Amino acid sequence: MRRAALLLVTILPTAVVFAVLTARNATPSAAATTPGPLVERGREVFLTACTSCHGSRGQGTDQGPTLVGVGAAAADFQLSTGRMPLANPNAVPVRKQPAFGADQIRALVAYVASLGPGTPIPDVDPAAGELSRGGELFRSNCAACHSASGVGGALSLGADAPSLRSATATQVGEAMRTGPGQMPVFGPDTLSKHQVDELDKFTCMVRDRLKEAPPSLSNAPTPFLDWASHSNL
Repeated sequence: MRRAALLLVTILPTAVVFAVLTARNATPSAAATTPGPLVERGREVFLTACTSCHGSRGQGTDQGPTLVGVGAAAADFQLSTGRMPLANPNAVPVRKQPAFGADQIRALVAYVASLGPGTPIPDVDPAAGELSRGGELFRSNCAACHSASGVGGALSLGADAPSLRSATATQVGEAMRTGPGQMPVFGPDTLSKHQVDELDKFTCMVRDRLKEAPPSLSNAPTPFLDWASHSNL
């Protein structure tokens, strides 16, 4: 009897400590699985506007791909440029007025990001880039499709590389990191963050010049370059 009492005295403190530690470790895990209010708002919008193509849990359907693991960058690019949602799932996504407001887009992006690990929205800083170096990177990596002047151009299979006229710095960074459509992915192993900043600085300058160009030149690569060369490009 005495040995049993001693055994209980030895075991009980250890059991109490183990239970406390287990409870402490379980709390963050449970909290991590609870969606925040922004994700919940995004889920509500998603269920009303996106499920016919992407499924009720973003798993995809025969009308649209899975969104699990695509990440915040791809979702924000597609939504903020108006490429998604598509009225016709077989149509080629093109830039248009966004279907959702800024708050709804933030919520939808948060929800899509919660579906699985993916590429985050890049933190771009064009001011940190060097313009001349950005021009070199653009000519090496982007001009073949978007043209040297950034007005876009025709690709294979009837697709087009879009003009940079309306692209924001963040959207350019998102496109580089996620490779929408036929565009290749320029990951950190291909272009560093600083190189993305340099490219962004150059494309911001190109975008501003496109907006300044006369309408007759803004969609014509060669005349635009002639005009720009006399405008301190």
